[in-house]
Amino acid sequence: MPTTIRQDDFIQSIADALQHISYYHPLDYIHALGAAYEREESPAAKDAIAQILTNSRMCAEGQRPICQDTGSVVVFLKVGMAVRWETTRSIQEMVDEGVRRAYLLPENILRASIVADAAFTRRNTRDNTPAVVHVELVPGETVEVKLAAKGGGSENKAKFAMLNPSDSIVDWVLKTVPLMGAGWCPPGMLGIGIGGSAEKAMLLAKESLMEHIDMAQLKARGPQSRIEELRIELHDKINALGIGAQGLGGLSTVLDVKIWDFPTHAASKPIAMIPNCAATRHAHFTLDGSGVAQLPIPRLEDWPAVTWRPDANATRVNLDTLTRAEVESWTAGDRLLLSGRMLTGRDAAHKRIADCFAKGEPLPEGVDFTNRVIYYVGPVDPVRDEAVGPAGPTTATRMDKFTEMMLDKTGLIAMVGKAERGPTGLEAIRKHRAAYLMAVGGAAYLVSKAIRKSRVVAFADLGMEAIYEFEVEEMPVTVAVDASGRNVHEEGPKEWQQRIRALPVL
Repeated sequence: MPTTIRQDDFIQSIADALQHISYYHPLDYIHALGAAYEREESPAAKDAIAQILTNSRMCAEGQRPICQDTGSVVVFLKVGMAVRWETTRSIQEMVDEGVRRAYLLPENILRASIVADAAFTRRNTRDNTPAVVHVELVPGETVEVKLAAKGGGSENKAKFAMLNPSDSIVDWVLKTVPLMGAGWCPPGMLGIGIGGSAEKAMLLAKESLMEHIDMAQLKARGPQSRIEELRIELHDKINALGIGAQGLGGLSTVLDVKIWDFPTHAASKPIAMIPNCAATRHAHFTLDGSGVAQLPIPRLEDWPAVTWRPDANATRVNLDTLTRAEVESWTAGDRLLLSGRMLTGRDAAHKRIADCFAKGEPLPEGVDFTNRVIYYVGPVDPVRDEAVGPAGPTTATRMDKFTEMMLDKTGLIAMVGKAERGPTGLEAIRKHRAAYLMAVGGAAYLVSKAIRKSRVVAFADLGMEAIYEFEVEEMPVTVAVDASGRNVHEEGPKEWQQRIRALPVL
């Protein structure tokens, strides 16, 4: 009698797994990050890791998303050829219904980030569908499911190359990792796919990220293959780059490096590299016809005893009375606690603002950036008594092309985002003697606790990309780029690369 997989069991298992990974980090990641926290010697990196660990435990307790970017869903299925399906839908339709249920669950609404008509209108589908589904038919009577919710900040840093057969993999990786910047929210894991064809290498890299972090165990027992030797070599050499947590400089840039390979053409050496961010989210389960999958629930005692608290020496800033002179007094590396009102805006809102200026039209009523700060964020909708759902920063470099316009035409004097700024953004900041402030990516729920009030002031049709006004109380940020152009994302990694070289062992 073949195994029968019922439609509702499959759909609910997908939905339950996506809810589960939205607020429970995999414990292998938490333990590896906890070990990195204990080793870390950079104060800035240690503070960032403490925020991520504290945020993770808060999310497990509150069952709210680890990151405001609740990801695009990717599913790898191994379907036993003896399996019988009791359904009227395709596998894609069932997966999408599971995604829909998970992302619209009232008790824990997840942010819908998927847009249709990707080349043109980019209209939000409002339920985070469709998912990306990969199906492999294999011998057997079960359905093995591996799924992940992949954030845009880390996905955007994916890299691919067609190397010559004689080219060095190590050289390519060490040249490429610094080009990824910190928008993928290190420390995390790198997945590398080698061989096959162009698309196969990418799939190998993506699926390898579903594995458990085991670098410490691998080093303890010693490598047993050339691939394992390469994993260790890359892990150590990448960390020696000194990029560190959030790109601030430090000892831990990667927690693990996974490598999957596949036979390839004699003339080719395809290589793909995809990072997993601080919001590492994946789950594995097997359906055998007995019902809905059950995922293990971690205990709060499994989290490291790390609780982030604001720096006692942090400068308190009143956003409602902020002046250009005060912004110019900040120095790169300063810790600030922001209180008062700020406006938000991401890619789509910046494009709308640019369109207003191009047409000679005024900005919408309520959108006045004079002597104000903008926060690059797309929050999760609130539930229960929340002012806003998890609301961590998005990657600031995407706003670089709009920065000159914003600083020149709107009266804006400072910006909050995550990771480094690019050359265009840096030049605009120096020219206008503004400042760029960095919040920690991967600490979205922690950050949201500083937001006391929230309201949409413009472009409501953009959903999470609308312009909001937040009222915040002691929101923690670091001055990443000051008015003179000093930049912690340049200075920090350089300093720690030199320090690491001086260490007796990595």
